[in-house]
Amino acid sequence: MLRGYSVEVRRLLIILSLCALVGFWFDHVVWALLAGSLLYVSWMVWQIRRLNKWLLRNNDESPPESSGIWGDLFDNIYHLQRRQVQEKNSLQAVINRVQETSAALRDGVIVLDWRGCLDWWNPSAQRLLGFHSSDQGKSVINFIRHPKFVNYFEEGSYSEPLEIPSPRFTSKRLQFQITRFGRNERLIVVRDVTQLHKLEQMRQDFVANVSHELRTPLTVISGYLETLSDSGTDLTPPWRRALDQMQQQSKRMSLLINDLITLSKLETTESGYNHKPVKLEPLLQAIRSEATALSGERGHEISLKCESPDLQLMGNEKELHSAFSNLVTNAVKYTPAGGKIAMRLWQAHRQIFFSVQDNGPGFDSKHIPHLTQRFYRVEQSRNSGTGGTGLGLAIVKHVLLRHDGELQISSEVGVGSTFTCIFSQPPTE
Repeated sequence: MLRGYSVEVRRLLIILSLCALVGFWFDHVVWALLAGSLLYVSWMVWQIRRLNKWLLRNNDESPPESSGIWGDLFDNIYHLQRRQVQEKNSLQAVINRVQETSAALRDGVIVLDWRGCLDWWNPSAQRLLGFHSSDQGKSVINFIRHPKFVNYFEEGSYSEPLEIPSPRFTSKRLQFQITRFGRNERLIVVRDVTQLHKLEQMRQDFVANVSHELRTPLTVISGYLETLSDSGTDLTPPWRRALDQMQQQSKRMSLLINDLITLSKLETTESGYNHKPVKLEPLLQAIRSEATALSGERGHEISLKCESPDLQLMGNEKELHSAFSNLVTNAVKYTPAGGKIAMRLWQAHRQIFFSVQDNGPGFDSKHIPHLTQRFYRVEQSRNSGTGGTGLGLAIVKHVLLRHDGELQISSEVGVGSTFTCIFSQPPTE
């Protein structure tokens, strides 16, 4: 480019020098210089016209031949166009690859613009939801009208996926996961979870049916064991120990069946069932009395502090009692004799908090993500010592989910543990 400038400057100087020489020869220097300038300007306009005509034609054509700065300009524009074509081809290849990849996905992929209208979708989304090419630009709510999806879409909280019946096939279940990107655009991944839903339903039905079927024969066995124990029959020490162990295990089995039935009801009944304002202080006072009776001779110091005595929570009283009682019962079971268990209820930032703190042995933080799993235990050796079923925290988790709540757990080995229930619904007093 600098070389083109120097050539153009020399050309201009040569033209002006010749014009000045001719003007001096004819004694009209000014007019000669003016004529030379007009000639140079005309040449520049001609070059601009050539550039414009070339740009308006097919870009595959070679640039016009020229020298100086115009030759450099033509060549640079030509090379720039070549690079743009190469970049465009590379970008188109990436787009084609992405489209081929998304077309091979079994999950539906939908791209929405900032208004929530359909912008693009892959073949799987078209198969699952029945989109047509003419539907582009229409709101996604026009095609997925289920109230749960409308609320999920408009609330804008997409941390968890949503599972609803298919709007196109009544026998199918679809899972929707929305992710924001760009300028408030949204990406929706649609997954057919019909088979998983059926398997989960089969599991729930199996657990519920088996639990109910086991309850009757277990009741009969427990009844005969109590009869034998209370009959006053003289039994040898080995038989007496065997009878006591059978009674202990039958009670444990009964507790397990009851917890399984409770979990089954929590999983199968609709959330919000039988909800009404629940006064929390009387409920917690009753749980404290039950925990004191359970502690018995172990002499735990169980305290209850309600910072808002009139605090109420919209929910199912029986379910809340089950959740809170499981937390306190666990604290009694795992806290050594004479230990302290503190129950606390308070509200802050329009949320309700209930915590159970103990000074028991505690546990390593690596166990916290797994504590609410069914039958998970921090130490297998605790099984016989506590008589627990391993379902208590799973019940707590399901109850809190049904009441717009969450469970936070903190623990330190040798110091104790704290379990905190947080309810996001506003308190009512």
